[in-house]
Amino acid sequence: MGQRHTNKDKLVKGLKYLGFALPLTFLGPSAIYSAFGNQDKPLFIPVLIVGLLLAFGAAFLMFKGIQTLMRALFDD
Repeated sequence: MGQRHTNKDKLVKGLKYLGFALPLTFLGPSAIYSAFGNQDKPLFIPVLIVGLLLAFGAAFLMFKGIQTLMRALFDD
């Protein structure tokens, strides 16, 4: 059983994913909250859609980031 090494390229890639997800985790819910606070305005639906896309984007980037980190640490 040989010694395993961390794949540094994958590790950096995973950290980049998580770095891009961090601002989206705040922007998405903020946009959704803003949309629901202004339901009587004409831009309610577009702001809500943007907020939902940002929130789903944050969740996707977090998933990809954690998945990439685990592969960097534990795959051969």
